[in-house]
Amino acid sequence: MLMAADKYQDIRDAIRDLCAQFPSEYFRQIDEARGYPEAFVDALTQAGWLAALIPQEYGGSGLGLTEASVIMEEINRAGGNSGACHGQMYNMGTLLRHGSEQQKRAWLPKIASGELRLQSMAVTEPTTGTDTTQLKTTAVRRADRYVVNGQKVWISRVQHSDLMILLARTTPLSEVTKKSEGMSIFLVDLHQAIGQGMTVRPIANMVNHETNELFFDNLEIPAENLIGEEGKGFRYILDGLNAERTLIAAECIGDGYWFIDKVSKYVNERMVFGRPIGQNQGVQFPITRAWINLSAANLMRFEACELFDASKPCGAQANMAKLLAADASWEAANACLQFHGGFGFANEYDVERKFRETRLYQVAPISTNLILSYVAEHVLGLPRSF
Repeated sequence: MLMAADKYQDIRDAIRDLCAQFPSEYFRQIDEARGYPEAFVDALTQAGWLAALIPQEYGGSGLGLTEASVIMEEINRAGGNSGACHGQMYNMGTLLRHGSEQQKRAWLPKIASGELRLQSMAVTEPTTGTDTTQLKTTAVRRADRYVVNGQKVWISRVQHSDLMILLARTTPLSEVTKKSEGMSIFLVDLHQAIGQGMTVRPIANMVNHETNELFFDNLEIPAENLIGEEGKGFRYILDGLNAERTLIAAECIGDGYWFIDKVSKYVNERMVFGRPIGQNQGVQFPITRAWINLSAANLMRFEACELFDASKPCGAQANMAKLLAADASWEAANACLQFHGGFGFANEYDVERKFRETRLYQVAPISTNLILSYVAEHVLGLPRSF
């Protein structure tokens, strides 16, 4: 396929070489066992790729979100699933941008080396969903500690992480001027928390994505684990969510390329009625339209990355990139499954696995409808709908 010259080709080549050691059979077996790709995540960590965003002074590579997005894209394009490890990329920004120098020196070198994993972020709650300002989990200061009570849901990779970012309300909603005030960010040591005030209940799901419900019952967190200023946590989280949505966009783009590569090869080889099925316009056009939409999403992804790396506002671009990429990957997934016919449902072709994985991003980490609401209000100036 025709592609423009790529200044990130060295990164792409390196990730492709690493992923070649973990072929589709590896991820298929992980999926069938409902397991976690420990060996793959360890290989990424040891090669330094999950420390891409950590500055060199703390043991990382000092790269930007642009390069991080290329890493995530290539994992998915190779047939893997970045959902097992992408949390380390976007969770890093909260600590990097808002943590104290003491906190960064204490944790970042160990994260960069792989001694610690920061793969998890706890924001969503059962009764509030994406209405984050209404969250019920509280953190009350008592001397040199905060005491946390509440519940979270859909919290990913807790079982395969050492540290977790937690958003909790430190000032009651009734006592703040703006509902986005009074929430704070904490870094939780999961080894100290689980079984000592924090309970983890796994949620089985169709994607084999490790996610959980969390219960907090007087969990104590050292006050020194507060990141940034008390009460400013919502603003800090928004910063990280822009990175998250941009990286998810890149993963969807990687998925989309995987589907198009896979189906293009298949329809060229699959013979029915004495001709390759790819010769039919009814087959060509859906694949081609998905490719065109994916190409457009790719451009928006890089625009969002460029703004983020320049520390400029990028909320609209991050959201639009995520919506465009999620839609394009889902379009490509449908075409790929459809034109594989019955073989698309067979595990050995990997189409059904990737189909399930990319469908998630119509819903998570933010639904496409909420993105439309955001753009309507913040870009077009339309009245807030909720």
